[in-house]
Amino acid sequence: MGHDIRDGGLAESGRGRIDWAAGEMPVIAQIRERFDKEKPLQGVRVAACLHVTTETANLMETLAAGGAEVALCASNPLSTQDDVAASLVEQSGIDVYAIKGEDTDMFFKHINACLDLKPHITMDDGADMVSVLHKQRVDQIDEIMGGTEETTTGVIRLRAMASDRALRYPIVSVNDANTKHLFDNRFGTGQSTIDAIMRATNRLLAGRAVVVCGYGMCGRGVASRARGMGAHVIVVEVDPTAALEAVMEGFRVMPLLEAARVGDVFVTVTGDKGVIRSEHMERMKDGAILANSGHFDVEIDKAALAALSEGRVRRIREFVDEHTLADGRRLNLLGEGRLVNLAAAEGHPAAVMDMSFANQALCVEWLVKNHGGLEAKVYPVPTDIDEEVARLKLRGMGVDIDTLTTEQETYLRSWEEGT
Repeated sequence: MGHDIRDGGLAESGRGRIDWAAGEMPVIAQIRERFDKEKPLQGVRVAACLHVTTETANLMETLAAGGAEVALCASNPLSTQDDVAASLVEQSGIDVYAIKGEDTDMFFKHINACLDLKPHITMDDGADMVSVLHKQRVDQIDEIMGGTEETTTGVIRLRAMASDRALRYPIVSVNDANTKHLFDNRFGTGQSTIDAIMRATNRLLAGRAVVVCGYGMCGRGVASRARGMGAHVIVVEVDPTAALEAVMEGFRVMPLLEAARVGDVFVTVTGDKGVIRSEHMERMKDGAILANSGHFDVEIDKAALAALSEGRVRRIREFVDEHTLADGRRLNLLGEGRLVNLAAAEGHPAAVMDMSFANQALCVEWLVKNHGGLEAKVYPVPTDIDEEVARLKLRGMGVDIDTLTTEQETYLRSWEEGT
């Protein structure tokens, strides 16, 4: 077994937290039970580049229960929970290459270590593993049946690859499943981002102006939860429809240059680069807090912030770097500008990751069964999988719903009956 983790002695602590998360993941539990009996992934090698968290551990153990040989590395240098990595290695026999705080060279070394498994399936959160395969390890691509992608940023990259005809194997966009983005992105990102900001800063949000850059599903969640904490929420958008929706939801909407003057806390959730730039930082008030909840650390221009502070930087709290500008104003960057909910907290609650990772597990099974007839493009999650995840989640929550009568089904299929 290969691995590269911080400390195997942390395994027992990790096991307790993995089991705690499992209590909130009834869908994964039901899938694992079936996988354990049917072994649909027998002989399949899976390389996963995901956040190494308690929820991910439950997914990895589900794949292994299905017969897969699994290797896991981190999809972000700051998102690894070292005790979870230790438990997977020491107690579950899963290869893990991840250490919280690893540098960029080690990050890619770990991706390559996973790819040494010669996988049939890739699982990505941000498309870095896919990128390494297509740039550096092209000789392995013919062995690959397909892949899955967890997050918006990765899907954007993959669709760009497909558009350029660079993508060489089929990948399922788990992010686009209703049971993923409507819950994980909105409720998960909303709660975990606010949680991380509060853990990192211990600042009161009530009465403060929180500026949310981006009003996709993640931005909706952050804005909603910030308002729930008593904050005055301002939304910044470039999409007119999303901006209009934010207005109709009761949020103030304005350009970032205007919001920069009044914001106390700034959160980026766009999936794009250079959202908060020098011209915005120059207008911010003393003590402003900058946090990013997008996948990559490119949404806040860290180079511009470093230039403005000219080396006047101190780590004032564990996940807070205070940058002092020439005029004495201080801007506080959280989690080195990386996704704050995992850098400074524990990521999304297990209850929403249950659905996201159920989609992952079932899509891996679907790819193994159907890869022979698939093209090298980005596929949506099959509707029957999406709906099955919703049904299993309701069952796990003890919730029953109605079903259509025969008459209702007939009416919905017909066109003759009207006024």
